[in-house]
Amino acid sequence: MNNRISAFKKIILVFKRYGIQIMGERKFDHFYNDLHMDEVYVNGLIFEIEYELKKNLADEFIPTVSSPSTLVNAFLQKEAVPS
Repeated sequence: MNNRISAFKKIILVFKRYGIQIMGERKFDHFYNDLHMDEVYVNGLIFEIEYELKKNLADEFIPTVSSPSTLVNAFLQKEAVPS
């Protein structure tokens, strides 16, 4: 349980560095349509989270990540494996 809380805190810090709100209604904003991010920026965000958590998100899940909420869920669920 503490490991999940620690991971969530790290994810929140990375999102704050990118200026992305992950609390409230904004956590469901689409990266490309609502937040106007490009693919390189989203991949950088994913890399930063992978680096902080020392986990790799499986390649098949990367295209399904469309919002802060889905990205957080992907890392906290079984989709990310230790690197």
